[in-house]
This record gives sequence, structure tokens and C-alpha cells, in this order.
Amino acid sequence: MQPELLLFDIGNTSIKIGLANERHVLTSYTLRTDAGQTADGLGLMLLSVLRHARVKPASLKACVASSVVPGFDPLLREAVARYMDCPLYCVGEDLPIPLENRYERPSEVGADRLVGAFAARRLCPEAASLIVVDFGTAVTFDCVSGEAYLGGLIFPGPLTALAALSREAAKLPRVNLDIRAQEPSPGRDTVTSIQHGLVFGFVCMVEGLTQRLRRQLQGRTKVLATGGFAPAIARVSSVFDQVLPALLLEGLRRLYYERRDSL
Repeated sequence: MQPELLLFDIGNTSIKIGLANERHVLTSYTLRTDAGQTADGLGLMLLSVLRHARVKPASLKACVASSVVPGFDPLLREAVARYMDCPLYCVGEDLPIPLENRYERPSEVGADRLVGAFAARRLCPEAASLIVVDFGTAVTFDCVSGEAYLGGLIFPGPLTALAALSREAAKLPRVNLDIRAQEPSPGRDTVTSIQHGLVFGFVCMVEGLTQRLRRQLQGRTKVLATGGFAPAIARVSSVFDQVLPALLLEGLRRLYYERRDSL
């Protein structure tokens, strides 16, 4: 089947663009978030993505977006209106999430967190409770019990922590976090010390927080992970039941097809 949907997961640092049909998310692209660009620049970039995927704009039925960057939203609406031959539906504004939102002020919850929670619930209907760990600019832990979104935790993301360390400590270099070690070892150079400190520090943080959250949730709890740093954690820890790189795009896809008759 050919793609019918163009999906947008718009984060503070990057935009994940997906192409999907009624069965699957077929492919995805990751681009930098730039709220300073023009709508024409964004529209032409989208056309370039579609050309690369060999998809004609006229074949798309809808665009579906989740955004945590308010300044980017008008750009996307203008770009889609001018360059795509289909409507744009935004989570929250056009597409409500079918979960009970137990946040004290429900409007404060990022759309990405709700979409991830919704996707996890649809993918794991048998689990009494769920914890969704998303590694982005921030690491978020979102808890679902039954059909209710309970809330969660927010922690600085690995690259955010690394950038802050380099910025605040002038003598410390900025390093990559790709390591082969299975266990932390006392670093005998600065690069290794930073790499092992950050990577295994995040491993311990995720293991510790998920363990403490599990104790407050009812029944069998599954832990799902998404975001760029999730595979690095999963390589050295069994904390996750599943790592799902396209979890948010899958949530957008499912949300559209569940709601399309009411749109």
C-alpha cells in the first residue's frame, strides 16, 4: 500500500516526519526544528522529502501533527495549505487524545507525551499499566493505568546534559556518547570519564526511576522506550520491555485512523 498520511512529530530540537498508511509507518526522516525559517522554505523542504520517498502530494489524504513548539505551528499550517493537497490535523486542537488526562492542568501536558502514552496503550492493551520513557531534549517518563494518563517525570536529556557540562566547565571537552563498554569503569582520561559518567549515569537514573514508579502503579507494568538514546540504554540494561523508535509516529497514525470518521 502507498502512503496516505504525512506525520509530524515536532520537538524542540528536531522534527520527525513520517509516511504511513492504514497498516504501518512506512518510513521516516529527521530534520532540525527551525522556527525562524519561512513557510515557503518549509513547504519546499516537504516537497523534497516526498520526492525522495517517491510520493506525490496528491496521493496523501491528510497531514497529522504533534508539536511542542508553538512558534512552529503557524509555519506548518501555512506550508501545508500552500504545498500539500490535503488537510492538516493537529493533536489537541483538531484531534483529542482518547485517554483520561489526570494532570492538574491538563493543557500543560505536551502533546508528544500524550501521543506516546496513547500509542503505548494501543500497542499493549494487555498491560494493566505502562511507563513510556522518551529520550529527547528532555527525558520524560509518562505513566498510564487503564485508560488514564496519570502524569510523569521530566529530566534533562543526555545531549542537553552534555551541552550544559561543556558550557559550564570550560576545560571539559564535548564528546560523543557512543561507547562499547558494558559496565562503567574508572576513566583514565577525561573523554572516557565523561562518556561513562553520562551513559551509565542515565542507565542508573532510568532503572531507579522506573523501579520506583512501578511500585505506585497497579498490576503488571510494561516499560516502553523511544527516542534517540533509548538503544544505548537498552544495550546495557534490561529495564525496557520494548524499544520503539517510531512510537510517536505510530501514535499519530493510529489516532488519525481512529478519529477519521469524525473529522
